[in-house]
Amino acid sequence: MTEAVIDAGDGDADTGADREAVEQERSEIREFVKGLSADDIKSGNWFTKLCAQAMSSYTAKVDWQYFQERYEGVPPDGIVDQRIKMAARYAALEGGLSAGAYTAAVVSTLGSLGGASPVTVPAAVATLMVDVVFITRLQLRLAYDIAVLYRVPLDLSDPDDMWKLIRVAFTIKSGEAVREGVTKAVPAIVRPLIKRFYSGEVLTAAKALPVVGKHLLQKNVIKIGIPLVGVPLAVMLNRYTTLVAGRHARAVFRNEAQVIEVAEGLSKRSRHPQLMLWVAWLVIRANHKIADNEALLMRHLVRLVREQHQVVDEQLARLVDIDPVEVWRRLDAESGDLSDLLDVANRVAAVDGDVNAREKAVISELQDRCHRG
Repeated sequence: MTEAVIDAGDGDADTGADREAVEQERSEIREFVKGLSADDIKSGNWFTKLCAQAMSSYTAKVDWQYFQERYEGVPPDGIVDQRIKMAARYAALEGGLSAGAYTAAVVSTLGSLGGASPVTVPAAVATLMVDVVFITRLQLRLAYDIAVLYRVPLDLSDPDDMWKLIRVAFTIKSGEAVREGVTKAVPAIVRPLIKRFYSGEVLTAAKALPVVGKHLLQKNVIKIGIPLVGVPLAVMLNRYTTLVAGRHARAVFRNEAQVIEVAEGLSKRSRHPQLMLWVAWLVIRANHKIADNEALLMRHLVRLVREQHQVVDEQLARLVDIDPVEVWRRLDAESGDLSDLLDVANRVAAVDGDVNAREKAVISELQDRCHRG
């Protein structure tokens, strides 16, 4: 989405401004597709090129302040909901425009792409790619918007953060979980098509952008792989796959925002920032497993303690197995009110759900030692 598409309108109604924005976007994307070779499409390298083209200028302009100027005073949840609906509306409009061009000739040309010149992209394939690139860029930027709105830090020059955005935007790795509840959000008539779109092997491959490109192309071919699918179903497939993607991004980034909120509160209130990290890690390792939210919380705690308290604990960073005796030794060396450490332990234990027996045992021991102190 260019800024023009994003800000075309916030209502639910299909407006002339929406259509004009979608047409403008399709025109830009046709120029992008013209620059692709048949090898780019077959290999999935089109996605590598799209990521560079789609995100570089966008991320330079779109930040949290950008949204505050347009939605001043509105909580993130209210803005995110509107943007998911808006993206789904644009996806549906684009689906209607593309579906009219999906003919038998397009389907047959896709099957023979392997014999095409490496340089020349058949016109029928270019038709499909405009649709695929539009939806791909839309969902990628929507996920980025949601991360920004929840103030989840993403540096897209960092390969790990870029992969994180891609994984969230296209439900990679977590696709199984998405498929379990996906039909609850869609009308009965389109559920079989949605299920088919999300069926098949979940992409868990290495962080290789061309692999993602091939994966996304294969998923989107379903829109023309069903004879006489028609405009209505193509519109609904675009709309509801974008809704699913947006809601998935909202769940992931909202959860991370909640974890960051916990970490910020703990760091701000802490009177023992270095010891806080040891206590937090002891609770996390109590049952010898690390839940995703626990790992996320620890990462943000370490970052915040470094930024806010200028504390970097190299010993903890090198630690393989944490010894409770070492934590208790550090605790016993402290004097005064240690209640902030008890708060840390309780909040860390609860960040992944119910507190288990081993976590309770650590908290109980910590409580006794804090009271003795």
